[in-house]
Amino acid sequence: MKDGFIKVAAATPSIRVADCVYNTSKILELIKKAQSEDVKLLVLPELCVTGYTCGDLFFQQALIESSREAVGKIVESVPKDLIVIFGCPVEFRGKLFNCACVANDGRILGLVPKVNIPNYQEFYECRWFTPALSQPQKISFAGYDTVLFNKLIFACNQIPLFRLSVEICEDIWVPNPPSVSHVVNGATVIANLSASDEFAGKSAYRSSLICGQSARLICSYIYADAGEGESTSDLVFVGHNMICEDGEFLAQHRESEDSLLISEIDVKKIDHERKLRNTFGCADDPTYIYVPFDMDLEQTVLTRKFEKFPFVPEKDSQLYSRCNNIIRLQALALKRRFIHTGSKTAVIGLSGGLDSTLALLVTVKSFEMLSKNRKDIIAVTMPCFGTTSRTRSNAEKLAQAYGCTLRVIDIKDAVDQHFSDIGHDPEVHNVVYENSQARERTQILMDIANELNGLVIGTGDLSELALGWATFNGDHMSNYAVNAGVPKTLVRALVTVIADNSSGELAEVLHDIVDTPVSPELLPSDPNGRITQNTENIVGPYELHDFFLYHMLRWGHAPSKIFRMACYAFQDTYAPEIIEKWLRIFYRRFFTQQFKRSCMPDGPKVGSVALSPRGDLRMPSDACMAIWMDDLEEV
Repeated sequence: MKDGFIKVAAATPSIRVADCVYNTSKILELIKKAQSEDVKLLVLPELCVTGYTCGDLFFQQALIESSREAVGKIVESVPKDLIVIFGCPVEFRGKLFNCACVANDGRILGLVPKVNIPNYQEFYECRWFTPALSQPQKISFAGYDTVLFNKLIFACNQIPLFRLSVEICEDIWVPNPPSVSHVVNGATVIANLSASDEFAGKSAYRSSLICGQSARLICSYIYADAGEGESTSDLVFVGHNMICEDGEFLAQHRESEDSLLISEIDVKKIDHERKLRNTFGCADDPTYIYVPFDMDLEQTVLTRKFEKFPFVPEKDSQLYSRCNNIIRLQALALKRRFIHTGSKTAVIGLSGGLDSTLALLVTVKSFEMLSKNRKDIIAVTMPCFGTTSRTRSNAEKLAQAYGCTLRVIDIKDAVDQHFSDIGHDPEVHNVVYENSQARERTQILMDIANELNGLVIGTGDLSELALGWATFNGDHMSNYAVNAGVPKTLVRALVTVIADNSSGELAEVLHDIVDTPVSPELLPSDPNGRITQNTENIVGPYELHDFFLYHMLRWGHAPSKIFRMACYAFQDTYAPEIIEKWLRIFYRRFFTQQFKRSCMPDGPKVGSVALSPRGDLRMPSDACMAIWMDDLEEV
């Protein structure tokens, strides 16, 4: 439960209709399984003690009394560190209520009645059950004193963000589900006990409904459905269980009785997202009752999946369409800037690396949208001390393949003159040596743009901005930064997709660019003409930095939590000490390099994370990093 992770489960017991003794034995088996798996919240289906399809047997006192006895046996078996929610009928003042019994530590925390009782098509629940009453009722049930009310929020004393509420089946299908009220009054986790029958097409709709509700309400949603043990006189039930979190499926399965569907929800993630959304409501309904409970704090063993590349679509079927859409968004943004400024040409420093290649691809797309001649794309390659024949050749071939105007300007003499002017020894390969080249290139690009009524297209990406891996007033500067919202892992994916869907020499060049080590090429190459300055050997692997960046900015996770998640996601790739090393470098660079982001050029946001000082990240350039570095001492 450390870091906000809580292991939860949904399960469908194999029941017999109206056999409470048998059903209880199956429920108890699932409780034992949940204990053995360190589950903290187990959600079972609607009316699973009796079976949902008992029909008029619900009028039989024998069934109601047997059910009540069964509830007592189930509740007394529930330990302290587990909440079990299961469905049962509850008799109160001559009426039956379709309830969720919430049990913990051998007691009933509360009985939550169903609010919306369906009585249409195959459903006849109004024949047996009464909707939830408007006021809380004290009740003695199955030997326990508790409360009968639908507006209950069960709150963990040790984990304040773990706040649980319940709705039952039909409640989610109505225009204004109870869960809406639950979450705006503080619930972060919703459990739904359901008996949703199956027919063609319903499963997909149900999945969309549940996952969509978790997104709309920014909550974790655990859905437990009735299964094959229900009567098939008229209906079929398959036990479609789901665990969702803020619009994402963590786990789901069907037709799997007596087994646990397990995942770990993240209540800190939910809390962060709600705080970001100023339009997410915060109600103060005095009729809600907070029911406290206790659980021992312990570290949850993680089983849920964390994507190594959170910025890159995992499925190939999504990758092509997503990548093309991202390039289209970049191109649309650049198109608007051309229309507004009336610029004639685009000027790009083409290095033969990934970032400038993507910038060129975007510019070509934008020119297509504007019906402009590609000859007005001025691709300038500026070889200097560290430029290799491989990158120079690829830059030239790429410009020619797209029909751009290629200009080759060797800057060695200009940089040597600059060294002479400022009294720098060219044999000293320090930051002056490197940055002088970057600033000379930017000066050339800006002056060419002035001469040709053009825009200098920025090539730097989101990952470089996060790390400050750019020369201030060098490659840091442009007239419009088309890659400002694209992290390095996504840049690579975008160029790869274009390469895979190209042919001939263009495909060959693009694939070679993808395979070229990331480097600014500001230090001399080796005697064989190979790159000596590998960026990822200096600042760290971009796949790690993009993982850190995503979870820091998108979800506000603490460094120690990100470290734990990274160790889990990259367990087959990097040792924990390597991950810690680069994580420390990430935070140090992120904080110390904010001044570069504070004056960065305009550029489009194309994903959920952006660093613009005018948009997503309003951060002081002199913010102290002590809290974050101290947190890393816990790893």
